[in-house]
This record gives sequence, structure tokens and C-alpha cells, in this order.
Amino acid sequence: MTLVGEVEVVRVHELDGADVIRPLLPQATPERLRSHDWLFPEHCDEDANLRAAIHVFVLRSHAGTIVVDTGVGDGKPRVEFPQWSQLRTGFLDRLRAAGVEPDEVTTVVCTHLHVDHVGWNTTRDGDRWQPTFPNATYVFVRDEYEHLSERIDAASPDLRAAFADSVRPIADAGLATLVERDHAVDEQVRLVPTPGHTPAHVSVAIASRGERALVSGDVFHHPCQLAFPEWSTGADTDPVLAAVTRTRVLEDLAASGTLLIGSHFVGPVVGGVARRGDAFMLRDR
Repeated sequence: MTLVGEVEVVRVHELDGADVIRPLLPQATPERLRSHDWLFPEHCDEDANLRAAIHVFVLRSHAGTIVVDTGVGDGKPRVEFPQWSQLRTGFLDRLRAAGVEPDEVTTVVCTHLHVDHVGWNTTRDGDRWQPTFPNATYVFVRDEYEHLSERIDAASPDLRAAFADSVRPIADAGLATLVERDHAVDEQVRLVPTPGHTPAHVSVAIASRGERALVSGDVFHHPCQLAFPEWSTGADTDPVLAAVTRTRVLEDLAASGTLLIGSHFVGPVVGGVARRGDAFMLRDR
């Protein structure tokens, strides 16, 4: 658990994500990674393979209990990522072990609507997908939701499947709220536009008692993108914009002392951002 002022940030691990993240960053060769020693051993193994994970973050603020992104989910059929198909992860047991009951969650925020960020929005009940967090308001960025809805028939198979089993059922249940990209969830938590990975991708900013943090979403898939901000991934819809956004975010974090909370980081998931030559590095908070 991390404290940002009065806001508690609890990381609940869902599963390892290295087998999916590594192919997205072919630029991350051992030679280039080893030029940045701070990446070892937490963020890369001894053979310079990227380490990555999928996490769900729970924020306890004045206004309630907020879940940021919901991972891959259990029991969901996927074909492009067969390693994510029909999972049985025990995630809800870990969520409860972290002191969070699904019924107590007041808000769910999705930074974007990709497969690995919406999965636990729903769980199967018989032949239906029901909201996992039945008392929560699910916050979707309007532009993100409408952009995907209008193009869903042409989307990839897994994106179509995730929309059908993890997004549309929330709207059908009347729990979805469409918001602007700079929406304030409460006085301590708000959305920040960080486009590029998707057209209306957002990150989640926390500010309390003079302390600040940013839950990144997919602005970063791995800490090596601090060392090489120009490295966009094969999953970015606009790689050029993603790199511009990433550099801007890093400059802001380094200048302001805001903590970075990496949605796919392994090892130190929370850290400060410091300049290192022409690039950046993750440092202990």
C-alpha cells in the first residue's frame, strides 16, 4: 500500500504480462537495455528480458473506493491472446485479501477500453455477464467509448469480444457514465488526457495534502520507456503522438516531483521520475 497524502493506493496483482509486453517493444534489445543499469534487476532479468505484469489499483479517497482499470478477467474467451483466454486467476480472492469487497467499490475508472484494462468489469452469472462491482459507477471517457462503439465491427476479434463481455454489459446495466477527458472523480482524483495509445486515453491523477501521483495506464508499458521515451509500442494507435505524450508526461513528473505508478511495472511499481542525461529514470520515492 502506498499513501499519497490521505489517499491510499493498493496494488492488486492479476497476472504476469511479460509474454505480451515483450513483443510490443522490439526496440528493447539487450544491448540497448544494458546501457541503463537502473533497469536491472527489477525491471529486466539477467538475460535482459523485459519483466511486466497486469495490475489493478484501488484508491481509497474521501469520496469512496475507486478501482482503476480491471485487468483481463476470468472465464473470457480470447483468440489473439490465447494466454488470456478462459483464465482462472483467483483475482477476486486477492482483492478481498487486500481488504476490498466488490460491493463496497463506489467508482470504476477505465483509462481506456483495451482487453487488459476492462476484464474484471464483469463476471459470469450463468449465461450472462454481470457487473463485478454492482454498486459502482463505471467511468468511461466519452470520446473513447464512442470512438470504439462506432468502429467495433471493424475492430480486432479480442477487442470486439472485450467490448461485448466487459463494456457493453455495463452500459446495459445502467452503470456507465460517459465523461470528458479531464473529469474530476472527486476532489482528490481526476482524469488527465494522455492520448496516443488510444485516441482518448487518460491517466489518473491523485492530489492530496501537497502530494501527487499519476496512475499511468498505457502511457508506459515498461520502465524502459523512461530511458527511451521515443519507443512507442505496436499497440499504440498513434505511435508519434504516444511518444510526444510520454515525453510531456515525463517532463511534468520530473519537474513537479509527482510519483509515477506504472500500470504494468514489476518491482518498484511506484517511484519518482528523475532526469538522466537526455532521458529519464525511475527512482525510489
